[in-house]
Amino acid sequence: MKVLLLNGSPHEKGNTYVSLEEIAKTLKEDGIDSEIFYIGKGPIVSCMGCGACSELQKCVFDNDKVNEFVNKMSEADALIVGSPVHYAGATGAITAFLGRAFFSGWRSGKNVFRLKPAASVAVARRAGTSSTLDQLNKYFGISQMPIISGRYWNDIHGQKQGEVTQDLEGLQNLRFLARNMAYFLKCKQAAQNAGIQIPDEEDVIFTNFVNN
Repeated sequence: MKVLLLNGSPHEKGNTYVSLEEIAKTLKEDGIDSEIFYIGKGPIVSCMGCGACSELQKCVFDNDKVNEFVNKMSEADALIVGSPVHYAGATGAITAFLGRAFFSGWRSGKNVFRLKPAASVAVARRAGTSSTLDQLNKYFGISQMPIISGRYWNDIHGQKQGEVTQDLEGLQNLRFLARNMAYFLKCKQAAQNAGIQIPDEEDVIFTNFVNN
């Protein structure tokens, strides 16, 4: 079993990375593999709503790491997204990235996210973490992904690189999160081994509130 850890920070080895490393270390102790996937520093185009992904089986924009991430997510068993807090929200880069990844990951023939457990982690100097977590969790909720929690909100604090290691409660909560994720994955595997299958999906009904 493998958890994909998405680093949405502009700093590849900053506090978001350090936080995800703490999760990766704890997952390994529980026998779960993981990979930290960095979105990069280059510009990331937002979803244009063109719908081409339903025909191309991938996002039409191929000059960043979105399609690579979706391919990896199709093989992964779970997802944890980490983002620093910018203006009491997730970074513009990670929201653009997730918008295209989740849309193309659903439209490309199969939902690569469905029923895979997920969690978000917000890294801040001081405030804005709750609104950031709420924003990131929206991607999971609309994609039928069970949201895994720790024993507190999944936030951690630090400004300069490495300062999050001083937030002992924050680090501890990330370990709670990692162990809860490992437990859920093992329960899901045990259920499948016992013959409990993932439920069939109904055809989706779209209801518009304004009729043309």
